[in-house]
Amino acid sequence: MKTNIGIKSEHLEKVAQALNILLADETVLYVKTRNAHWNVEGSDFHAVHLFFEEQYNQLSETIDDIAERVRSLGHYAVGTMKQYLEIAHLSESTHGKNDSKTYMKELLGDHESIIMYIRGLVDEFEEKYGDSGSSDFVTALLEQHEKMAWMLRSHLN
Repeated sequence: MKTNIGIKSEHLEKVAQALNILLADETVLYVKTRNAHWNVEGSDFHAVHLFFEEQYNQLSETIDDIAERVRSLGHYAVGTMKQYLEIAHLSESTHGKNDSKTYMKELLGDHESIIMYIRGLVDEFEEKYGDSGSSDFVTALLEQHEKMAWMLRSHLN
């Protein structure tokens, strides 16, 4: 059944496409954070292991929320690693060391990349597509990523 929520169908499609890119980025970041959780080494292992677990749990909820937002707009969420890697801005891990600082620098860069992408979507969704709900939705995600980035940045100072 066609989604009838007061937004043109072509606008819903554009918003869903942008959200699917965000979904792909979030999933790549989730996998990288899980990798860091599993493979980090060093004298700070226990604390950092738990820290990464908190972050990937939060990302897991974010991924689900984005996919459900796409579905609520009447479109399908991408759902395979192949699809994610084809449309994501982020790439898989490239680091060489398994220490906390290396992981945190890479994850921080990824959060900052997502923050910049989302920042561009906030006004686009509202002004270009008339979708204030999706604009509010990504604003909340922006705030979550800013906090997660701050947490990573604080470990690096």
